[in-house]
Amino acid sequence: MAGRPAAGHPPADQPPTDPAPTDPAPADPALAHQPPAAQPPAGHSSTGGTGEERPEEDEATVEVGVGPWEGPWPDDPRYDPALLARGDRRNVVDRYRYWRVSAIVADLDTRRHDFHVAIENWRHDLNIGTVVRTANAFLAAAVHIVGRRRWNRRGAMVTDRYQHIHYHPDVAALAEWARSEGLVVIGVDNLPGSVPIETVRLPRRCVLLFGQEGPGLSEAARMHVSLVCSIAQYGSTRSINAGVASGIAMHTWIRQHAGPPPA
Repeated sequence: MAGRPAAGHPPADQPPTDPAPTDPAPADPALAHQPPAAQPPAGHSSTGGTGEERPEEDEATVEVGVGPWEGPWPDDPRYDPALLARGDRRNVVDRYRYWRVSAIVADLDTRRHDFHVAIENWRHDLNIGTVVRTANAFLAAAVHIVGRRRWNRRGAMVTDRYQHIHYHPDVAALAEWARSEGLVVIGVDNLPGSVPIETVRLPRRCVLLFGQEGPGLSEAARMHVSLVCSIAQYGSTRSINAGVASGIAMHTWIRQHAGPPPA
């Protein structure tokens, strides 16, 4: 790069310095059993000409990322002038600092993996945001939401901006699309007759399909999968949520088919 981030921002692992403690005021006996006053959650917002940034954390006690660009600005259309001017506090890896969202997506598209992730959404499942965020971390080709189009994006932590998301009205439509793309649909659920995912060689081109919290894969989904894989569990609970299960299944595919991540 032609310049560098401005100095003066604390590193992400350095906690803020608290002011010197002061002696508490004498307690009022009448308030001795009153709960402390509720404090509004700490947060931050960002403004700028591109509109590409929004808060990525509910609480931010330490600034992360980089400050405004110092020195001559790079002559590269991937860089966002608003980010260069005010700094880049997004949760992105260092090689994407100051880049436009569209430029990051275009770069990710050059090396996405061959697996897709699908999740049923009949009851507004709160796990979908986590599935999207994990799919972004493992660079899934796309996330497919089956059923209701509306879902809670809070858990995605803005990664839905970088991840392709497609919608299907039902599992039959997803299965038809997968066949047209030459993709094998693999269900992930702890069902009778399922095969331990720890023992399976997942197809390189596949869709990993997850059910909802509680009921798991629907009856319709079970009719359209080529194989159902289970995840070994050793505790007292009978299941793990789709957000956790998707991460385990995606990492299984990564271990079998992907090389090391880019430096």
